[in-house]
Amino acid sequence: MSLQVHNTLSRTREEITPRSGEGKVLSLYTCGPTVYAHAHIGNFRAYVFEDLLQRHLRERGFIVRRVMNLTDVDDKTIRGAHAAGIALADYTRPFKEAFFEDAKTLRLLPAEAYPAATDPEQIARMIAMIGILMEKGNAYQAEDGSIYFRIASFPDYGRLAHVDLENQRSGQRVASDEYDKEAVADFALWKAWVPEDGAVGWESPWGKGRPGWHIECSAMATGLLGQTIDIHCGGVDNIFPHHEAEIAQCECAAHGEQPFVRYWMHCAHLMVEGSKMAKSAGNFFTLRDLIEKGWTGREVRYALISVHYRGALNFTIEGLGAARTALARLDAWHERLLETAGSETASEVPNPATEGFFSALDDDLNISGALAVLFETLRESNRCMDEEKLTPVQACGLLNWLGRVDGVLALEADTVTTIPSEVEELVAARAAARFAKEWKKSDEIRDQIAALGWIVKDTKDGQKLTKA
Repeated sequence: MSLQVHNTLSRTREEITPRSGEGKVLSLYTCGPTVYAHAHIGNFRAYVFEDLLQRHLRERGFIVRRVMNLTDVDDKTIRGAHAAGIALADYTRPFKEAFFEDAKTLRLLPAEAYPAATDPEQIARMIAMIGILMEKGNAYQAEDGSIYFRIASFPDYGRLAHVDLENQRSGQRVASDEYDKEAVADFALWKAWVPEDGAVGWESPWGKGRPGWHIECSAMATGLLGQTIDIHCGGVDNIFPHHEAEIAQCECAAHGEQPFVRYWMHCAHLMVEGSKMAKSAGNFFTLRDLIEKGWTGREVRYALISVHYRGALNFTIEGLGAARTALARLDAWHERLLETAGSETASEVPNPATEGFFSALDDDLNISGALAVLFETLRESNRCMDEEKLTPVQACGLLNWLGRVDGVLALEADTVTTIPSEVEELVAARAAARFAKEWKKSDEIRDQIAALGWIVKDTKDGQKLTKA
């Protein structure tokens, strides 16, 4: 089966194919964070979906060139910097650093580039693109000194979101970065400087000002990946107006000679405990909030990845508990396969049914189908090991297959480097208690070990210690 995805533009499944002459290279642009605060789990739902896509493309032999932008100048970042009484760069820097730390915690593959909107070369690209749009009549300067895109000049505006533009009025303008997504109006490409901007501003042919939100992504995407991008991802809330505006800007600047994006992919909203995430509702979580509550990045990743990207995800604490249980099963299975394989290096190709894991992901990243194959393989091989019917060669083959699976899911157990001396002493004391058949004392010590974050299990080869 070919690798197919749901293209938001066509509303159909389409096979992912490289462009002629590109070999197996694909360009991928993913909308990154606006760095005015810590990214929340709704943001990371999109980033984890995009990571799964990139990893599966890589498994299928594609070379992925991915770019993710950082929006470090807009209405929110400027307001935040002003309220904090510091320079814009000083305000956004810690949020950029936090984003990269969180991305590492969630095991996200790094992009090839992370252009920031305030980088001098990116500002230059934006000004150049606006200049082209001005020359072609797609943009104009209004009385307030700002440059606006003339939506009436691009008849295809609205095709991505399937928005009816019949009632849109030419000349109506929206200057804010935060207008309602239902608004259909000429949007700002370059915002003329106002006193509220303070020290934020760049010189341009149209006077001092700053870029609008939409032109940032358009200029950075095409500047780094070319006039046509293979895959562009984001959340459904980005479809309109942001991605719609990107199409208009890029295809007008390219003289309509080629499409801006070949495949559009969008993930659905994330709910928390059945409600829209909001600070006022008390269900707003950043990754750091969850880490502080005792959950791990690995568990959060599993919870975010386990529901199909186009399906609404109801993120719950119960769901995190289920993720912890599922990962514990995978860890125990992996350890058991290692024990069965022993020192064996030869391997046997697993049952052909295991390839169903990757075939499921070929079907628009059908993660439910993929996980079903993974856990069915776990159950069947555990049954064989219970009956001592799984050979070391077969176990080695399953371990190799599991390595491929984990190259896509990135759910491998965290490496334990050192066992605290206190835990080691308790394990030794428990061994002595069991040797003396002091079962009550053995159970009490086991509970003490668990309180320190470790799990001890009794096997035919003695006690086995793992991190909780």
